[in-house]
Amino acid sequence: MQYFIYLIFLFSIYLIYLIPFWIFYAFSDFLSFLFHHVFNYRKKVIVKNLNNSFPEKDKKEIKKIIKGTYKNISDILVESIKGFTLSSKKLSKRFIITNPEVLNDFFEKKQSVIGVAAHYGNWEWGATIGNLQIKHRAIGFYKPLSNKYIDSFIKRIRAENGTLLRSFKNTPETFQLFKDQTCLFVMVADQSPTNMREAIWVNFMNQDTACLHGPEKHARINNYPVIFLNTQRVKRGYYEVTIEILTENPLELKEGELTELYMKKLEQILNDKPENWLWSHKRWKKKRSDIPNA
Repeated sequence: MQYFIYLIFLFSIYLIYLIPFWIFYAFSDFLSFLFHHVFNYRKKVIVKNLNNSFPEKDKKEIKKIIKGTYKNISDILVESIKGFTLSSKKLSKRFIITNPEVLNDFFEKKQSVIGVAAHYGNWEWGATIGNLQIKHRAIGFYKPLSNKYIDSFIKRIRAENGTLLRSFKNTPETFQLFKDQTCLFVMVADQSPTNMREAIWVNFMNQDTACLHGPEKHARINNYPVIFLNTQRVKRGYYEVTIEILTENPLELKEGELTELYMKKLEQILNDKPENWLWSHKRWKKKRSDIPNA
């Protein structure tokens, strides 16, 4: 059954290759309408997250963000699928790193770097672009798909542009395996943690928030510089990434400080353009009371 689904997936990719972007975005508009007004996709979660994060905004402002959130979700969905058919040249025109020299300076020093990103803008294209615009070997951590054939296909597509995908379950082993290479380890770290004992708590978007400990933990263990990958949508189907240094020496920071720097940077972005984040995630489902023996 998995292989049959994989064959259907490949056929769909071929059809998608033939469809121009303007048709995709017309379909995205239709999907956005369905998600918002017909299926009410995670609407209660979105409304709750926005009301708690922006207590100063009135109903009209929240309603506008909700509309933008659904548009963002549908755009990312169709763009992610279309991305499988884009050539390296076309992808490089649509997803641009504005200041690669910041990262290249670390490369000249033979320093591996940890890049922290978020579910903001099109993070899927960020994983696809790989080494097209940077010198470091790109390694991204992800959650493997249940369909092993589609999972293998996605890893192969990413690898064509230089991105090596590694399961998040193998994070420590991955850092150890590539310690002698100059790598950019990309971690999308705005999810709710599963390991509550090691979660780092910060005040984020006016709420007590449990954060993943991974980026800070591995930055301190390896003493790798940490950069924030600020991805912004310039217009539909076009993105720019600005590299911002969070720290060049994580060991100089107090425990928890690096995570707070990351979350504060994300908070600034959300305050500026909130509609481009996945507010449909149950980001604040974990409470301190969930910590075992707390």
